[in-house]
Amino acid sequence: MILNTESIKPIYIQISEWLENQILNDSIAADEKMYSQYQLAEMYNINPATAAKGITILLNENILYKKRGLGMFVSKDAKELIFKKRKNETLKTLAIELLTEANRLNVGEDELFELLKSLNIESRED
Repeated sequence: MILNTESIKPIYIQISEWLENQILNDSIAADEKMYSQYQLAEMYNINPATAAKGITILLNENILYKKRGLGMFVSKDAKELIFKKRKNETLKTLAIELLTEANRLNVGEDELFELLKSLNIESRED
């Protein structure tokens, strides 16, 4: 991952999302040790406090858990928690934006549904 310092998204959020992606693509499995704030700071040349803030997000969401003296580990239900979070936050936000734009363009529900359906079929073929 390359951090986007030009993004309006804070670096600690980018770190948190990257770690989530690592979990989702099985690069880091359940009960496996997570990178430390110092490892992340060295990997991305950032302040350890910034890396810690990204990790703390995942701790607060129970995606990670602490083992005293050993570090952070991925929880057994981390993938499900991430899926649920992204479904409830990311997809909902995107759907609202899509519906708002469709309304601006006077695109009806049926037309929008057909568009989504055709795009879904195309994406499965890729």
